[in-house]
Amino acid sequence: QVQLVESGGGLVQAGGSLRLSCAASGRTFSGYYMAWFRQAPGKEREFVTAIGWSGGSTYYADSVKGRFTISRDNAKNTVYLEMNSLKPEDTAKYYCAAADSGALDAWRSYDYWGQGTQVIVSS
Repeated sequence: QVQLVESGGGLVQAGGSLRLSCAASGRTFSGYYMAWFRQAPGKEREFVTAIGWSGGSTYYADSVKGRFTISRDNAKNTVYLEMNSLKPEDTAKYYCAAADSGALDAWRSYDYWGQGTQVIVSS
């Protein structure tokens, strides 16, 4: 089992920045690749970004490429999401997830999920 707890969400103006964190506990953190998904009201859960076991490989949805950066610190069992140049359409609940196999951008690949942290971007 892996337990995931997100933090760092909040209200920010368009063009601003936020840094989300996801602290993991339980099984060996470095054995999982990690991702962030988001879900806005009335919309499906959407892939945002993922990072490989060592942090050497990263993947981004086109909608966030160049604005968001994912990173991980295996010594601290934590994954981060740095979000810059935020837009109102980034407003959503952001979820951290862990998987050991499967398609990186498919939510069904992920076995473990946090409770989410809300991000609201005002125009």
